[in-house]
Amino acid sequence: MTNHWIDIKNSNVVIIMGGNAAEAHPVGFGWVTEAMQHNNAKLIVVDPRFNRSASLADHYAPIRSGTDIAFLLGVIRYLISTNQVNFDYVKAYTNASYLVRDDFDFHDGLFSGFDEAKGEYNKESWFYQLDEDGYAIVDETLEHPRCVWNLLKQHVERYDFATVSNITGTPTEDYQVVCDAIASTHTKDRVATFMYALGWTHHSKGAQNIRSMAMIQLLLGNIGQLGGGVNALRGHANVQGSTDMGLLAQSLPGYLKLPNDKEPTLAAHLAANTPKPLRPGQTNYWQNYPKFYVSLLKAFWGENATPENEFGYQWLPKWDQMYDFGKHLDMMYRGKVNGCIVQGVNAINSMPNRNKNIKALSNLKFLVVLDNLSSETATFWQNEPGYNEVDTASIQTEVFRLPATVFAEEEGSIVNSGRWMQWHYKGANPPGEAMSDSEIVSGLLLELRRLYREEGGKLPEPIEAINWNYTDPHNPSSIELTKELNGYDVATKRQISSFAELKADGSTASACWVYAGSWTEAGNQMARRDNHDPSGKGITPGWAFAWPLNRRVLYNRASCDVNGKPWDEHRKIVEWKDGKWEGIDVPDFNAKLNPQESAHPFIMQADGVGRFFALKLLKEGPFPEHYEPVESPIGTNPLHPNVVHSPVLRWFEGVKDTIGTKEEYPYACTTYSLTEHFNFWTTHCRLAAIAMPETFVEMNEQLAAEKGIKNGDWVKVSSKRGHILTKALVTKRMRPLQVNGQTVHTLGIPRHGSHNALTRKAYSCNVLTTEMGDANTGVPEYKAFLVNVEKAEV
Repeated sequence: MTNHWIDIKNSNVVIIMGGNAAEAHPVGFGWVTEAMQHNNAKLIVVDPRFNRSASLADHYAPIRSGTDIAFLLGVIRYLISTNQVNFDYVKAYTNASYLVRDDFDFHDGLFSGFDEAKGEYNKESWFYQLDEDGYAIVDETLEHPRCVWNLLKQHVERYDFATVSNITGTPTEDYQVVCDAIASTHTKDRVATFMYALGWTHHSKGAQNIRSMAMIQLLLGNIGQLGGGVNALRGHANVQGSTDMGLLAQSLPGYLKLPNDKEPTLAAHLAANTPKPLRPGQTNYWQNYPKFYVSLLKAFWGENATPENEFGYQWLPKWDQMYDFGKHLDMMYRGKVNGCIVQGVNAINSMPNRNKNIKALSNLKFLVVLDNLSSETATFWQNEPGYNEVDTASIQTEVFRLPATVFAEEEGSIVNSGRWMQWHYKGANPPGEAMSDSEIVSGLLLELRRLYREEGGKLPEPIEAINWNYTDPHNPSSIELTKELNGYDVATKRQISSFAELKADGSTASACWVYAGSWTEAGNQMARRDNHDPSGKGITPGWAFAWPLNRRVLYNRASCDVNGKPWDEHRKIVEWKDGKWEGIDVPDFNAKLNPQESAHPFIMQADGVGRFFALKLLKEGPFPEHYEPVESPIGTNPLHPNVVHSPVLRWFEGVKDTIGTKEEYPYACTTYSLTEHFNFWTTHCRLAAIAMPETFVEMNEQLAAEKGIKNGDWVKVSSKRGHILTKALVTKRMRPLQVNGQTVHTLGIPRHGSHNALTRKAYSCNVLTTEMGDANTGVPEYKAFLVNVEKAEV
């Protein structure tokens, strides 16, 4: 979140799209109802299903799954064509005025530079025009035909109401209501917030879904404001923390980058990833990348990281392609990986194309599972007729189950959606042989060291060099680990109070620079519990710690105009007054600068502005564009039939053969979560299993009537990858939509099925889902795929 949960109460319009907060985040949703009851906020819900959030909304609009970008680009067109734009904000704080290179173009679904043979873009033309000093050229009048503003207007012109409705299935009258509600916040005294979750990320263009929404917020001036922002809803309590710690395959903690094989030296890596300012006088905070990176290496290898050995840089792996979980499963499937350690994920129930995943795990020599439960992954080899049919005798994989603790059995911090790091204490001792993850990993490391010393092996240096100087090396304490994440002065061991203290000379160490300030010489800032809120706006600086540096609203310089005056006196976060900055939140800019010098609020960008034109950062293009899901129920793209889906998808060998067509599988299908179950592990909890004892497939009444299916009937749902047997739930909640001249029916399946839990035995929905996913992140397209359904006899 750019903002935080409590801040939602300051919103005038709340849009839930790509999520279902009332069902999946019921506690946090309380701040939505707070806004509705005490701030007269309007709630808009856009979703393929009339869900629990929709039941409380002022207006609900249906949408075909996988068409969010068309919906959002239509909103952008509407805002521009009706002049409902915060132009002062747009001109000052976005790249609307920047001129784009003359060789950049978009035609018939493709941006300039596409290489069909490679299935990727040469992105050289996706950049600004530069002057002789290397700075971007701007036209503050927004009249130049090559400025971002005019290119954006040209790009979205195709997304009129009729076109959007034809693609999304959203009735034009519903679409008008949504557009008007969002547009009402272009004035300086109204603000909207968007709330999204897996419903946007689980697509083959998930990153562009989110970007499209962020562009709307920039047009309206809603980023950096109380009650505004771009707000991702994290499903697990510590998903945000996992992301901060380098969850993605090519990331390191603190959103630093794992080097690739084109960066053979530390100097080469730092040069490639330390941006140069694109406008004069920019903060360009990533210019400090070398300080953060070298401090991370010092945290990794301590005294063994020296200037002479590039601070251990050569011990880091260098990637040649994205080795994410999907890639590793594909490599296991092909016999290219012999062993796997699974920690914090239920692999065969979480990853798409479950039948392939079972085959992949069956090819391993060993599988190690760290979990507090006997998960489906740990028991993938057990034959369960009708639900997990495998030939146990032919599976030679040796499975090691290492029982781990749950959150209540250990002390530490949890990072919530709003970036709040909140300390919690141990509530109970773990049962039996269960250990914390850190104790298990420590045991593995120390045993590896012993084996290297006694038996030798390839590349022992990084294992031997790891900085593991904890009081008990077999079981590092949460306090020791957290202090290491915060960072310290290497010579004095003094805890730093800000990442501004980090240096690139090896004199500081920090295992996650964005956490600097969370545990200082003053103590554990995450354990603070002062909920005093003098402003009444939900800014509680004495409660826990919000990274970075306890800021509650990111980009808050954008809450003021270029002269430091708040756009809205009632939403004052920071203000230039009597020759200095003051306010209720920690400034997200250099507060030593005057208003004009600090008027570039997006300090992590080399140009200091929010970007409508994303330059070279995303693989599909610098502007979002509607592409159909890999499996499309209409079989074409009404905007450009020659380019139906994203042209830069990553195709594993053989995956194209697993993609179904609308002729074979005529119905769209999506997945979702239920309040009664928390992903998969609560299916092992008796009360949760009683509350929701079995899974189902949801379908509309018209389709059920056509198929002769009644509520509670057993049905077979099949895709090109497999089939499941489950019960039908016939409802009015998933209405048929009119799309491109045809009726599109969508089925919905909860993602909580299990064959070895306390619930009734069931298939997992990912038997059906496709492996294709976002070209930038590799996240699979769980939310839009094709199926058939028919009545079954059981």
